[in-house]
Amino acid sequence: MKLNIYQKLHKAACEARGVVKGKKVPGMQFNPLLHDEVQKVAMEALLNNGLYPVCTYNNYVKETFIMVTCSMRIHDIENPESYVDIEGCSAMGNLDKFGTGNGMSYAKKYAYLNALHLKTGLDNEDGYNAKPFNKIPQSSGTEHDNNHDAVAIEHIKNDMKNAKTIYQLRKLKNYKYKDAFTLAIKKHPAIYKDLNNIYETMETQLNTQGVTQ
Repeated sequence: MKLNIYQKLHKAACEARGVVKGKKVPGMQFNPLLHDEVQKVAMEALLNNGLYPVCTYNNYVKETFIMVTCSMRIHDIENPESYVDIEGCSAMGNLDKFGTGNGMSYAKKYAYLNALHLKTGLDNEDGYNAKPFNKIPQSSGTEHDNNHDAVAIEHIKNDMKNAKTIYQLRKLKNYKYKDAFTLAIKKHPAIYKDLNNIYETMETQLNTQGVTQ
């Protein structure tokens, strides 16, 4: 019997393997969920079931960031008139040449996750086989915790201050410490402002020295 698109999508979700998170980077307290790994898992499950996603994006430029919204339409290749829309996945990017691309990748990653309800985590940390707990784990709020966060932030600052070229500086912000900057802009505006001020100061200094990417 021929399956309709919802049956195919259900089958793809059941067949999709879990997404393995990446390794922690300095300054972050969690393992990153990488776009390429999510896309690989999602596309394998979709294509195996005759489904193909197409994304369109809307960009909204604000004073300090760009907001990118992804609309994903999943088509049934056996019936071109049949499709499912995944709406409402968005992400913020910095106002630089990497911002739009970063926002698009981040938003599309969550469109895949929403479409297939992909399991994510390390070992059993995906919520499906997790052990029950009696209370929600929380940071102790001790001086040790605060000192640990302060050391991580200072480490990022020092790396930026020691950058020798524009390429090295941009790589720190857009790759090595990308998740740290994203977390800061969402939850810690003061820290983000401090980090971004150092980045902009170093960017101006390196440009003045005539160092190009």
